[in-house]
Amino acid sequence: MSIEWTTVADVIASVCMIGGAFLAFAAGVGVLRFPDLLSRMHAGTKPQVLGLVLVMIGLGLRIGPGPEAGALVLVVLFQLITAPVAAHMVGRAGYRTGKVRKDLLVVDELTIDQARADSTEPQNVAPPVPDNEQRPEPGTRPGEKPDFD
Repeated sequence: MSIEWTTVADVIASVCMIGGAFLAFAAGVGVLRFPDLLSRMHAGTKPQVLGLVLVMIGLGLRIGPGPEAGALVLVVLFQLITAPVAAHMVGRAGYRTGKVRKDLLVVDELTIDQARADSTEPQNVAPPVPDNEQRPEPGTRPGEKPDFD
C-alpha cells in the first residue's frame, strides 16, 4: 500500500487552507471585538497575513509548479512588505489624533518623539548670522578666503 504524492499534497493543502481561513476569520473577529485601535490593528495584520500565507501555500500545493505559483509568491511578498508599513502609519496617525488609549499602553515611547516634533522651536538648525558679519563663501570654512584660481 503506497500513498501517492498528490494525495499527501491535497491533504497538506487542505490543512493549510483551513488554517488560513480560520486565522482570517479570527482577524475579523478581533477587529470587531478588541477595545482600542492598537489591539484592532494587531488583530487585523498579524493573523490576517499569516492566514493569507497559509492559503497561498495550500493553493500553491494544489496547483503545482508553474507561472501561477510565481504569482502566488508575489502576492505573499507584497502582503509581507505592505501590511507592516500600513499598520505602522495607521498606528502613528491614530496616536497623533488621540485614538489610542494611553492607559492600556505598557510602554509609551512615542510621547517624547511627538512632543519634540510638535514643539515650535526648530531642531538642528544653525543659528542665524548677524547682518554685520560676512557669510563664508560656499565650499570654504569660516575665516578662510575663497580661492578663485
